[in-house]
Amino acid sequence: MMMKKSGGDDGGGLLYTSLGVLCCVLVLSVIAVVSIRFSVSGSPFPSSVSSVNSAAITIAELQKKVIAATLANPNPSRAIASDLSYYRNSSFTPIPRKSTVVRKDDKIEEGLARARAAIRKAAVAGNLSMNPGGIYRNAGAFYQSYKEMERKLKVYVYEDGDFILVHNGPCKDIYASEGRFISEMEYGNNKFRTRDPHSAHLYFMPFSVAWMVKFLYVPLSYNLAPLKQYVSDYVRLISTKYPFWNRTHGADHFMLSCHDWAPVTSKGNDFLYNTSIRVLCNANSSEGFNPQKDVSLPEIYLYNGVVSPKLQSPPPANIPRPYLGFFAGGLHGHVRETLFDHWKEKDSQLRVYQQLPKDMDYPSEMLHSKFCLCPSGYEVASPRVVEAIYAECVPVMLSDHYVFPFSDVLNWEAFSLQVNISDIPRLKDILLAVPDDKYMKLKEGMRAVRKHFELNRPARRFDMFHMILHSIWLRRLNLRL
Repeated sequence: MMMKKSGGDDGGGLLYTSLGVLCCVLVLSVIAVVSIRFSVSGSPFPSSVSSVNSAAITIAELQKKVIAATLANPNPSRAIASDLSYYRNSSFTPIPRKSTVVRKDDKIEEGLARARAAIRKAAVAGNLSMNPGGIYRNAGAFYQSYKEMERKLKVYVYEDGDFILVHNGPCKDIYASEGRFISEMEYGNNKFRTRDPHSAHLYFMPFSVAWMVKFLYVPLSYNLAPLKQYVSDYVRLISTKYPFWNRTHGADHFMLSCHDWAPVTSKGNDFLYNTSIRVLCNANSSEGFNPQKDVSLPEIYLYNGVVSPKLQSPPPANIPRPYLGFFAGGLHGHVRETLFDHWKEKDSQLRVYQQLPKDMDYPSEMLHSKFCLCPSGYEVASPRVVEAIYAECVPVMLSDHYVFPFSDVLNWEAFSLQVNISDIPRLKDILLAVPDDKYMKLKEGMRAVRKHFELNRPARRFDMFHMILHSIWLRRLNLRL
């Protein structure tokens, strides 16, 4: 409705003058508030990033990466439409940044600085008695870092999202490490989860890519857009509802998935892909996996929720194994193609099969072999690595660009062999050339490292759950807010 101004009445002029003054006051108030906010909280970007070994990444480099990323598609998908519509239509008020939060942030950073100093000190001291089988790169640094994690680390788990796709995941079969970690963080009796987001060092986004593929992906469509859209909407939801994502553009947030498509799915938000911590089984450094910020997740196959009973009790170390090496698996990718070209059913000692004969048992063949070949398929990771460790069958890593799990702290040369793809034609000679004393040391290393690849319910100290969390903790130590 338009306001009509009477020609002989000065009240209208007075009204317009008053409105003008009010607008000016409002503008000045907004400017004052913005000025105060920036004078208190400063830039939302991290001031620096430094590693435990003092290697530093400048804030200018991080800002350049973040600014180069584009914002995600603003159209929400139906997958979390209920959350978004509730937020838009309700009287909910986003969690504010209070003055006490700034003091909490300072206290958190001071605690992390003390942890870094303690780890550096322990790294110099060293302790060979803490390094059975030589499996740790620096045992002193690892144990101190683990101790600091147990003392300090707090993780806030976002409670938003549909239960079908968030807060749970597959806890058996090939993607079990994804579901078991989500389950432990959500429902386990661990001391790391906090209900106070202002006290958290890390923020977990507990969506399951494996379940997205199951419920959102149309089979044989080869269209991953719905998965990326879901991730885009999820990040938009938490970044709008809470202040924590926007402080660092997600640098202190992490996702976790064992599905092959997780790296592509994470492209649903550029900051998630480029800045956040991505915990992935498909840890391929040639396809965007960045070991400085991302974490390699072990792939483990749980048959009906457990490791094959035969693999849980390998024979004593002094029992001879009749076969030199073993592999059975499908023709997936160029590495296996090369392996099959040279060795498929061509040697009675180096037994390589595309299809395991019906009279042969996979776990038994591993237990009867000295070396277990672990070639990459279409993706770099393979559950055979963990299975070989359980069977005390030395893993022979045949892979390009695979970042091994827990390689921040584990010395993989103490319990596995790494063979170049170009050396596959000479594979038998390479394995035969391993001296007996070295072979026995590799077996000793596997026995020592096995506890780090075990999934327990409830979780136990130093098991896979805690090692995954420790790898994430190391990335948080590298980040100063």
